[in-house]
Amino acid sequence: MNKLRGQPELYQLLDSLKIPYDYIEHPPVPTVEEAMKYWSDIESGHCKNIFFRNHKGNRHYLVILYYDSKLNIKELEQKLRQGKLTFASDRRLMQYLGLTPGSVSPFGLINDHTRHVHLFIDKNLMNFERLSFHPNTNTASLIIPREGLFRFLEHTGNTWEFI
Repeated sequence: MNKLRGQPELYQLLDSLKIPYDYIEHPPVPTVEEAMKYWSDIESGHCKNIFFRNHKGNRHYLVILYYDSKLNIKELEQKLRQGKLTFASDRRLMQYLGLTPGSVSPFGLINDHTRHVHLFIDKNLMNFERLSFHPNTNTASLIIPREGLFRFLEHTGNTWEFI
């Protein structure tokens, strides 16, 4: 096998948490549409991940959705009562998750040492035994058991809730 792409610390953490994973390399796929052509043989709930900030810029949110789900941003704004949500800038993405655009993944939470980012997880993902995410680079995908995601989140300590 080639050297695993992404942060070596991520693979070390997954191993230490005993979270099994399947690793698949592919060309860079910064969007769900581009990734779909590489997903045909992967049995998992494919996820899209969106990073938002509130209007003051003092709260940040990672939304994990099943890839063909639609997010009602207005509904989320009303729930949060944080004002208008906007996509976080590339600078904020790097500052809080250590990621570049097109590589957004819950695995970026290993770089959120202050546990600043709050997650919203699509409850439809509970219908899948396995979930796929980028390993902090968009040139590979990791497929992990659904319960592995929650073990990972328990380790990071970030707050989360279902939507």
